[in-house]
Amino acid sequence: MTAKDAQKRRTAPLQTPNDLASNARADLAAALNALLADMFALYFKTKNFHWHVSGPHFRDYHLLLDEQATQILATADPIAERVRKLGGMTLRSAGHVTRLQRVLDNEADYVTPSDMLAELREDNSQLAARMRETHGLCNEHGDVATASLLEPWIDEAEGRVWFLYEAGRQG
Repeated sequence: MTAKDAQKRRTAPLQTPNDLASNARADLAAALNALLADMFALYFKTKNFHWHVSGPHFRDYHLLLDEQATQILATADPIAERVRKLGGMTLRSAGHVTRLQRVLDNEADYVTPSDMLAELREDNSQLAARMRETHGLCNEHGDVATASLLEPWIDEAEGRVWFLYEAGRQG
């Protein structure tokens, strides 16, 4: 291999072969990268609340939030790998996450446990809705592989909503 060939390889865009139309691949990769950013933001928020929860239900909430954070983080690699299978580029930095995330950060010095649960419940509910939107985009483009990945994640988000709702109920 010549130096010129090596230079071409270093600067050539990654073009993973895929039989979906180029506009479909671009649309789906963009939607998945936004979901990936949301997953990282929600993971970090859930861990933040896990680390800072206090009060009479500390142990239960601490363990619940840790379990949920683990479940959320488990989606990151499959999402990013699906983006690559579609021929897209994945998130590259925390700054990239910040630019794409739709889950709002919470940097308050103190958040009550009930407010933590309510905020995470709403975030997970919105995440499930965004995943359904992405599923619809998959259907439009005939991308059954991405659609099938999203389905259990939607169910998991709905499960997190349910647990957060029940844990936050009064009485």
